[in-house]
Amino acid sequence: MALEDWTKMTYLNSENSPSLLTINDLEIMKQKGEKISCLTAYDASFSALIDTAGVDVILVGDSLGMVVQGHDTTLPVTISDMTYHSRCVTQARKRAFVIADLPFMTYTTPAVAAENAAQLMQVGGAQMVKLEGAHVEVVAFLVNLGVPVCAHLGLLPQSINQLGSYKVRGKDSVEAAKIIADAAQLQAAGASLLVLECVPAELAQEITAQLRIPVIGIGAGVDCDGQVLVIYDMLDISMGKRPRFSKNFMSDSSSIAEAIQAYHHAVKAAQFPSVEHSF
Repeated sequence: MALEDWTKMTYLNSENSPSLLTINDLEIMKQKGEKISCLTAYDASFSALIDTAGVDVILVGDSLGMVVQGHDTTLPVTISDMTYHSRCVTQARKRAFVIADLPFMTYTTPAVAAENAAQLMQVGGAQMVKLEGAHVEVVAFLVNLGVPVCAHLGLLPQSINQLGSYKVRGKDSVEAAKIIADAAQLQAAGASLLVLECVPAELAQEITAQLRIPVIGIGAGVDCDGQVLVIYDMLDISMGKRPRFSKNFMSDSSSIAEAIQAYHHAVKAAQFPSVEHSF
């Protein structure tokens, strides 16, 4: 199918006008075996480009601390930063489902998490919040309050000072078993989505098959229900070295819009990630 056909099919509803996707739509996509495409965005212009291309999900990631603010890690990002950038993104999109990251130390307790999640949703306009790690109690508390939660396992960038380096997680059997168990517990706690970052493709495939909720991979192989990349990485404009799991979609494109459409098409057709972008 041509790129323009993918865009038309995913962007327009039966009345030929866009409507906001919901978590229910993403669940149906998993059930039908349709891949979910996701990209990060931090401002209105990129949000509009991504949305027009038909990408299903926009993640307002705390990765903005590195690619927008110029920090070495995501740790300096504040809830005010996330709220501001989330609002920029949500005001420009017409269809894509928007998730916003809860930044470092903003979900230390259920009450603190609830206060910050409320800000991201009420002021930032996010439809879901994402938090790193197996914080089962926090997830259950938020879900009970009506806050949709995306969990995040594998490589946890907010824990970089504890981990020591950005490396693949779950390579040994003990750590792999813990990630599997954590994923099941987070689903049981009410998480509606799971991001798996930098884990072996076989492990991600197993977790995706076991969970009823959609699993979005980044450096986790093609068998996840969907894929996410940092927009700056896939356009090859990040300041640092592009991660192995990412791909430069600008290399064969004549414009940013075309590169985004190529990424969306590659995810939908299960052509990305390939073996070279997996672990």
